[in-house]
Amino acid sequence: MWLYILLFIATFLTMEFMAWFTHKYVMHGFLWSIHKDHHKKDHDSWFERNDLFFIFYAVISITCFVTWSEGFFDFGLAIGGGILAYGIAYFFVHDIFIHQRFKLLRNANGRYAKAVRRAHKMHHKHIGKEKGECFGMLVVPWKYFKA
Repeated sequence: MWLYILLFIATFLTMEFMAWFTHKYVMHGFLWSIHKDHHKKDHDSWFERNDLFFIFYAVISITCFVTWSEGFFDFGLAIGGGILAYGIAYFFVHDIFIHQRFKLLRNANGRYAKAVRRAHKMHHKHIGKEKGECFGMLVVPWKYFKA
């Protein structure tokens, strides 16, 4: 049981690295054509092409759940659950808290909340795919905690 809990936590923490890596080298790299609409101020619709990355990780998580339920992969529940938990956290922090796709969490003004907003604002300061910074989501560089 402890192994599954540790694997769940390790997967959740690894997903922060995966989000950073994918954002920096894939979204701002060869798949910029999918991600660039996220850096525009005005959107044609509520759905962004950038949401395809969210769907990609959801498919990986679901695949882990299915392989576990079919008895092919003992750790599928822990890994799929860690990916799902990170996806939920990412959705709340990025889509709801920062970008206000749903009008919730507007009054969160704690130290961490302010640092997350500052770091993400610095990321969106750059409209193009070059010269980006702050590619992670939940782990915020220390300099953004300072006023």
